[in-house]
Amino acid sequence: MSSNTGSNLPGSQEPGTPMAASPLTRAVLEIDEYASGLGWDQPARLFALVDTAKLRATEPGLAAQLGLDDASSATSSYTPIEQDELPRGTALDKFLGTIAWPEAVVGCALTVERQMLPPSAEGSVPHGMSEKQLAAWVAKHPDRQEVRMTVAVLRDGARESALRLREKDSPNEVLTGADLVPGLAEALAATFED
Repeated sequence: MSSNTGSNLPGSQEPGTPMAASPLTRAVLEIDEYASGLGWDQPARLFALVDTAKLRATEPGLAAQLGLDDASSATSSYTPIEQDELPRGTALDKFLGTIAWPEAVVGCALTVERQMLPPSAEGSVPHGMSEKQLAAWVAKHPDRQEVRMTVAVLRDGARESALRLREKDSPNEVLTGADLVPGLAEALAATFED
């Protein structure tokens, strides 16, 4: 996959991004903050995760373009590089099945918006609906919530996710955890399988 190298890419820890203990959590929160800056109602975005130190050593020009040539980026172990726009009209799972990453990519991340229902509404879901019908039903449900999910996986199997509700759109209201979106994490992990 080719990378976009515009100035709007995440490169170093954004000032509003809360600090996190894990380098992977920091990368996920950095991508979440970047997506937040673009606003809601955005298409899914795919990112390659590269080792920041190796990027500086092997691609100093790209590292400089991403703002990674200064001490402020020393705290981040993974640099997210946004990939080309995902093809419209292609199901996300089918698209992810076509990806093969070069060895320099140590992980990948995806940010996607969805609508979800609270657990209390699960009992009212009609049976026998197609996926498209179910999506339309959820979109009309009065208790639906819009959520942005950012999920990252590494080649070694490590995972991290961040969830941001539209109604609580603040960096301090972002929920993180390794198993928040297991299906999407599995699909991303499969992009590293031979």
